[in-house]
Amino acid sequence: MHLKKSENWNWNNWNISWSLSKQSTKDNNINILLIHGFGASKRHWRHNQDFLGEYTNCFSIDLLGFGESSQPSALLDYESHKENSVKYSFDLWGDQIATFCSEVIKSPVFLVGNSIGGVVALKAAEILQDKCDGVILIDCAQRAMDDKRLKRSNVLMNLLRPVLKTLVRQRFISNTLFARAANPTIIRQILKKAYPSGKNIDDELIEILYTPSLRKNSKEAFRGFINLFDDYLATDLFNKVNVSIQLIWGEKDPWESLDEAKSWKNNFKNIKRLDVIKGAGHCPHDENPEKTNKLIYEFIQETK
Repeated sequence: MHLKKSENWNWNNWNISWSLSKQSTKDNNINILLIHGFGASKRHWRHNQDFLGEYTNCFSIDLLGFGESSQPSALLDYESHKENSVKYSFDLWGDQIATFCSEVIKSPVFLVGNSIGGVVALKAAEILQDKCDGVILIDCAQRAMDDKRLKRSNVLMNLLRPVLKTLVRQRFISNTLFARAANPTIIRQILKKAYPSGKNIDDELIEILYTPSLRKNSKEAFRGFINLFDDYLATDLFNKVNVSIQLIWGEKDPWESLDEAKSWKNNFKNIKRLDVIKGAGHCPHDENPEKTNKLIYEFIQETK
């Protein structure tokens, strides 16, 4: 990647890490902000930021709790406030992104989000209103474990759900789960599911995902996120966003249903495009960046 070194921005006394592609200039009037998914970081846009930076001012950012940004302890709803703690939520991350756009970018922006970064992008777009030019959702998280998605007919899950919630609140449980997942071997196994073509699963990608997990408080954002059982769904936010939306979807995403994405396209008028990338999985921006970059560029040209 040919990026400027990471910059730090102070937000609510937290350090937020971000970068801007080298080619970007103040003369360019198109701005893009890339928002990563769960467990990733701004470096997950390694094959996108340079390309998009040839035509735009292309920013990427680490959400609070991830990458090189501050990692405060997770504060759950029933816990008393403690110093250096925060409730991880889409309101928190949406506010982070909207404030960054207002204070750092200082111009209208296209928001691009992968996985949970898509829900964050939608929440930020709601806050920004006319300061957002458009939203691009790449395999946006559908949040199947949210309480609002629970089917009454699923008797077993209804019985087990209170037990599951009680278990994942416990730090020793969430820390154990995190420790098992945060190692290069497991990361590579997960990537083989997320990237069904196998393309671009390389040592750099393993390092991008593994290195942040070595930081002292990296497990806290994990604990906060796995306890989000009642937060925004994308469908809660579509009608609150008054800009055009593009969906980009990996045909073989193992976690986020393409059929549901098609339903979104049919039911929400501001979703202008659904572009499916054949053979790709949950992260087509990294697995097939050539196609993804082209689709993002097309949408921006159509929308600006």
